[in-house]
Amino acid sequence: MRSVVACVGFLAMACAGGTAAAADVPPYQPYQARPALYAPYYSWTGLYLGINGGGGWGTSQWDGIDKFDISGGLIGGTVGYNWQVNQLVVGAEGDIDWSGIKGTTTFLCPGSCETRNQWLATVRGRLGFAWDRFLPYLTAGLAAGDINTTRPGLPAGTGTNAGWTIGAGLEVGVVSNVSVKAEYLYVDLGTFACGLNCGLAPNGNVSLDANIFRGGLNVRF
Repeated sequence: MRSVVACVGFLAMACAGGTAAAADVPPYQPYQARPALYAPYYSWTGLYLGINGGGGWGTSQWDGIDKFDISGGLIGGTVGYNWQVNQLVVGAEGDIDWSGIKGTTTFLCPGSCETRNQWLATVRGRLGFAWDRFLPYLTAGLAAGDINTTRPGLPAGTGTNAGWTIGAGLEVGVVSNVSVKAEYLYVDLGTFACGLNCGLAPNGNVSLDANIFRGGLNVRF
């Protein structure tokens, strides 16, 4: 009888201990995955202002005299706006530069004839495809600038011409709102009618076209 009572007591203690241990176990919680860390993609949308500078080379044609090389540097400012939809970036950009592009010839022009471009402006559309911080793009639009001619013994000729431009470039984001770019433009300012000041006939014309390579820095707002 004593053995039976002892066994019953032992079982009661064991059950009580098991219940207490079970009470210490936290309730079951279903597994919940932690949200993954997300780095937002680089955004190209916004208004931007910038500076640009570089150089160019090309040709100038004087009617009846010569076609000769021109070259020089440029520096100026830029303003533009980008819209980004997924990876497609569409934008509009304008710039105006001081220009030192010029050249001379002595063919049929004793004492040297000179063509000089002192300012150059463009208004262009841009179409790019973004890979995060890298934005290769195509660009095209209007170009405008002055064409100045100097011929010994005659008054200087000066005209402002509108033409066209086309090119391509690569822009790279440095920080969230600052980017740098490298760009090529072909610029054709057309023909300036300057008469005897730049030709051998009363209706003499001079033309100017140039290849422009420049770098730039843009800040978005």
